[in-house]
Amino acid sequence: MRDDLDKLTTLGRTTKAPGDYDPSVLDAFDNKHPGRDYWVTFTAPEFTTLCPKTGQPDFATLTIRYIPAKRLVESKSLKLYLFGFRNHGDFHEDVVNVIYDDLVKLLKPKYMEVYGKFAARGGITIDPFVNGGAGAKYKALAIKRFDDWKGVRG
Repeated sequence: MRDDLDKLTTLGRTTKAPGDYDPSVLDAFDNKHPGRDYWVTFTAPEFTTLCPKTGQPDFATLTIRYIPAKRLVESKSLKLYLFGFRNHGDFHEDVVNVIYDDLVKLLKPKYMEVYGKFAARGGITIDPFVNGGAGAKYKALAIKRFDDWKGVRG
């Protein structure tokens, strides 16, 4: 067994889904290709969170995309982390920013973006997008991706 996998707390174990938002369930492992730029994309088509005022569920397709540096997020822990939002009340914009902040803190990626495509509520959709990069090359990528995103949606 690989030594770098010993620190993972959820993979290969029976785990209970968190009852609420809990960033401590996130696990990461070493990137074996830190000198190479490549995209990692997670899509959660059944992401759910709650309206903080009414407690009504809000549904979204959540996309997390990043260029890893030294660490990658372990997918089962990410699934459990996202599941914790099902009982967590927050606005769409905040949820997307919280997920971004937690993953940046855990991974310290070269670049990351999080996009929430929320289902319409009251005849209107809210589609928050947040991104950022470390170092000049990835900050420039973040600006370009943000500008591209605005152009497609606005």
